[in-house]
Amino acid sequence: MNLRYWLLLALLPTGAFAASVNYSPALDISSASFTDGGVIALQQVGADPACGSGEEKSPQVSWTNLPQGTRSLVLVMFDPDGGKGLGVVHWLAYNIDPASGGLEEGAGGQSSPVAALGLNSRGAMAYRGPCPPAGDNPHHYVLTLIATDLAPGSLPGELNHRGLLKALQGHALGAQSLVGRYGH
Repeated sequence: MNLRYWLLLALLPTGAFAASVNYSPALDISSASFTDGGVIALQQVGADPACGSGEEKSPQVSWTNLPQGTRSLVLVMFDPDGGKGLGVVHWLAYNIDPASGGLEEGAGGQSSPVAALGLNSRGAMAYRGPCPPAGDNPHHYVLTLIATDLAPGSLPGELNHRGLLKALQGHALGAQSLVGRYGH
């Protein structure tokens, strides 16, 4: 057999495989309020002086490259360092229309046509800004975007973290997270 035959044979499977694979960009979440691994801005921090006297505005969030079939989005902000290691839910926002491309800073702080809110760890339907104990190491705040196949408005109001995760079983299409840090 000649060299051209071997080269053609060697290249054929690679070319045939590459033609059959559907490459699509990965789900992406970003925020103008903080960068992944960066420090969370004072605007997002709890308004209580014990927290750093922030403005308690929900962060700006943008998304791109949603999975095919995405009908609504969910945002969860969770502090795994809080609650003495048991974690603290700071924000549950859902029934978000994916076509909006994002939420402006402060837009997700209360239930509205833009997003329904679930219950944070304090039992309030509100965004709760970071507020680690003074002198503690900086806490990590994981902001996760979950793409779902559920129509906007499908999820009932006032879900807690556990109830939201249960309602999403079998409906999540993909997720991506950002992690911000805050301490004072």
